[in-house]
Amino acid sequence: MIVAFLNQKGGVGKTTLALHLAGAWTRQGRRVTLIDADPQGSSLDWSEQRVREGLPRLFGVVGLARDTLHREAPELARTVDHVVIDGPPRVAGLMRSALLAADLVVIPATPSPFDGWASAEMLRLVEEARVFRPELRARFLLNRCGARTIIARETAETLADHDPPLLATRIGQRVAYADAAQTGRLVFEIDEAGPAAREIAALAVEIGRLAP
Repeated sequence: MIVAFLNQKGGVGKTTLALHLAGAWTRQGRRVTLIDADPQGSSLDWSEQRVREGLPRLFGVVGLARDTLHREAPELARTVDHVVIDGPPRVAGLMRSALLAADLVVIPATPSPFDGWASAEMLRLVEEARVFRPELRARFLLNRCGARTIIARETAETLADHDPPLLATRIGQRVAYADAAQTGRLVFEIDEAGPAAREIAALAVEIGRLAP
């Protein structure tokens, strides 16, 4: 399965989520390649930091920030079980290419008024891609949720009957994710039994069930 984390809005946690999903699947014994399709190269930076820290490679990270992604990603997918795409913000050509490459698009969203982050342009691009890929599935993912905050609950309620639907798993606003990013690690390497590791494991299971 090829899963792309996409949102035209920056700062919603695409890189963190992509890296952790790839790591969670690797822990399950799956062969995974992560494609860094963001010209900023944050996933590649994380991978390089991991090397500097002397940590073992968990999965391959490949930089493909170009609009031929829809042709190259399926080629990479032939040699692994899953491909995860860390998508670009606000680069229309790259975004369209990632949409055409993916089996599932996950749109990370942070708790905020609905019209602040559920971009009409992003949803339009999903529908445009479905003209060529009618089987393309999409899901919202609520990320960086504060514990029991009213706005997180209201955002989830707003999306309850929305299309694309909302994944059941929610990802919290946790220091563990920032600590992991700075050291080239993943949260389960910092605290295997912690809440961040548990919610990432739940996300990997839920997304895995959407495999074609």
